[in-house]
Amino acid sequence: MKATFHGGVHPAHSSKHATSSLPVRDFVSDTVQLVMNMNIGAPSAPCVKKGDHVLMGQVIGEPVGPLGVPVHASVSGEVVSVEPLPYLGEVPPMCVTIRNDFQDEWVELNPLGSVEKVDPALIIPAIKAAGITGMGGASFPTHVKLSLRPDQKCDYIIANGAECETHLTCDHRLMLEHSVRVVDGLRAAMRALNVKEGIIAIEDNKPDAIEAMTAAAKDRTGVRVQVLKTKYPQGGEKQLIEAVTGRQVPSGGLPIQCGCVVLNVATCAAIADAVIDGRPLVTRLCTVTGHVRQPANLRLRIGTITNDIIGECGGYEDEPGKIFFGGAMTGLCLPNDTMPTSKSTGGIVVFSKAEARSMEEGPCIRCGKCSEVCPMGLNPYMIKAAADADDLEKAKKLNVMDCTVCGSCSFICPARRWLTASFKIAKSNIMQQAKKAKEAAAK
Repeated sequence: MKATFHGGVHPAHSSKHATSSLPVRDFVSDTVQLVMNMNIGAPSAPCVKKGDHVLMGQVIGEPVGPLGVPVHASVSGEVVSVEPLPYLGEVPPMCVTIRNDFQDEWVELNPLGSVEKVDPALIIPAIKAAGITGMGGASFPTHVKLSLRPDQKCDYIIANGAECETHLTCDHRLMLEHSVRVVDGLRAAMRALNVKEGIIAIEDNKPDAIEAMTAAAKDRTGVRVQVLKTKYPQGGEKQLIEAVTGRQVPSGGLPIQCGCVVLNVATCAAIADAVIDGRPLVTRLCTVTGHVRQPANLRLRIGTITNDIIGECGGYEDEPGKIFFGGAMTGLCLPNDTMPTSKSTGGIVVFSKAEARSMEEGPCIRCGKCSEVCPMGLNPYMIKAAADADDLEKAKKLNVMDCTVCGSCSFICPARRWLTASFKIAKSNIMQQAKKAKEAAAK
């Protein structure tokens, strides 16, 4: 049986054809820039200075706060600067720039060996030490996700191999080329939480990945593959849980509240690297596609600069109109091509000027299509009216905070209403309002 969820849309999958059959190849640049805010939570604190020689895998950013994770050098070489640099947020984060000496001289590692034999109590500390965050886009620290309270119980760990976003194929290639590593990481997480069932969820437009992962899961305790119908946003955490288990995450709640933990397949592979080899997260796979001369799936060092990556792919086909990290539905637009990649950068997509042209917003015709496709069961056209009127209280009552900003409503809207953008702004304003109220109450 193919599993699915209520709602959703069907973006053209032809965007994946340029790279889905291309094996992963390595690219290493002469400079990396490692930003200190690669995770949800407080930015890491730089612990190196200009002129220091660093080894690959050396901690260059110490964790800060309860959601903190370390940042590691992704190359060996000389630190050429430690300073704030413009990035994707309003406030420039601290950034450590390293000139690569191309020696790949590693810091001493602490491998734990087989995921089936390691002491389960050592697994989550190893994940934290490796600086692993969610690699599907959310950047939530993985060790925090796996650190359950005594009153919480996990019944299922789901390895998310849906890769429902447009353009991206790096998870597809990972499952084909490193299927055993994905299963190893899933098994490590299962043993850490004493979970009996691990499910690898893959959309049915990847039959070769389904075959590879089924073979890798054979004879691995409690692991099975679940085939999903191809539909966006099938890879959304809440939609995936509903499709695979039939359970629903409560409004405003977390997956663990319905007994589930979801890990991207790339996160699973990184967990295996940390446990088996003691390697921290310093590389990741990334799809580079769109208007570049040679689309590719690349294994990149964390912190590789976008312009260097585009150069490795033959440069732009024509003048770019838009460059973004991620797929076309939820990707983050870049202000320029000097931005470095982070732990969550699974794709770099280039649009032409014609593709990037904004559509003029028309009046709502009350067709209801946005409500039909919303995977969260919301009424987007009503929330949009409240958001445009700056009526945050009404937007909250209409459950705007449950919106996952997947973009399905904007995709289907015949009037080209800027629904998702309005919801993102409204959610940000509500959170800022709550923060100010909390600060005022504390005074």
